[in-house]
Amino acid sequence: MNAIPPHRLSIVVPMYNEVDNVEPFVTAVHRALDTYPYDWELIIVNDGSRDGTQQALDEQARLRGPHVRPVHLWRNFRQTAAMQAGIDASRGDVIVTLDGDLQNDPVDIPKLVEKLLKEDLDLVAGWRQNRQDGMFLRKIPSKIANRLIHRITQLEFQDLGCSLKAYRASVLKRVSLYGEMHRFIPVWMATVTSPSRMAELPVSHHARTRGESKYGISRTLRVVLDLLAVNFFLRFAGRPGHFFGGVGLGVGLLGAAILSYLAVLKMLGQNIGGRPLLWLGFFCVLGGLQFLTTGVLAELLIRIYYDRGEIAPYHTSTKPALADDQAWHHVS
Repeated sequence: MNAIPPHRLSIVVPMYNEVDNVEPFVTAVHRALDTYPYDWELIIVNDGSRDGTQQALDEQARLRGPHVRPVHLWRNFRQTAAMQAGIDASRGDVIVTLDGDLQNDPVDIPKLVEKLLKEDLDLVAGWRQNRQDGMFLRKIPSKIANRLIHRITQLEFQDLGCSLKAYRASVLKRVSLYGEMHRFIPVWMATVTSPSRMAELPVSHHARTRGESKYGISRTLRVVLDLLAVNFFLRFAGRPGHFFGGVGLGVGLLGAAILSYLAVLKMLGQNIGGRPLLWLGFFCVLGGLQFLTTGVLAELLIRIYYDRGEIAPYHTSTKPALADDQAWHHVS
């Protein structure tokens, strides 16, 4: 452990209605990092819980010290926004994310960080080789999602759905998360760093013993929708006019070809006024023009997007800003 380059570690954990897991989870993190040689902080984001999770987190912060930092969102913004809130609040050079239901084991945190820093990587993702989940509600949807993601992105990851990951903070903070994008973080990071600077490491996985799972088969449907958005942004984020313009030119040329064909028939003396093909050609030309103008508007919007200030996908209770050297867990 002492061979790891000096750093400060931020652990980011979203929680939603996990009151029974708060104390066991915080205890497990402290036990796992009891001999950790560098400063660390534990940021637990309460994603609008209504079961007493907020009070339990505040109690743990009071008992453990200021390095346990609860962040309370005003309502349930879902896991991605909660994770973004924790990342925004983090101050470490390395950020580790994991779930707060104790299915991810905090004992794996040091080995992920060690691989990240010793091999000079930007991301090390956990790989749950022996998942302790239900077959139909968790394993099958996860396999479907992972195969879809791999087919679209071509990233060589076996388990993108595992929340246990270690990141180089300077790279991760260049990515903004929204929707259900937390499972696509490696994909988004591939837009700012090389896939060769990412790796996967087998980690432990435990069955849930407290609380209820928040995920099921409906998650796969949301993944499909977000995957379409990911594919669009990966290919056309900086040039949306090329996407809409390409579609517009294709549709417009088809309409022009149809109308040209009908024009030739008209010159040959045939009646084309009642042909459905005339309407198809007309609407193809009109649709092509609309796609082209949409592309121009998209180009204007993307420039506004890159010029504007950041807008967070969540709202949180305001707390006094911490100095850079405050509220860290120091090695004894």
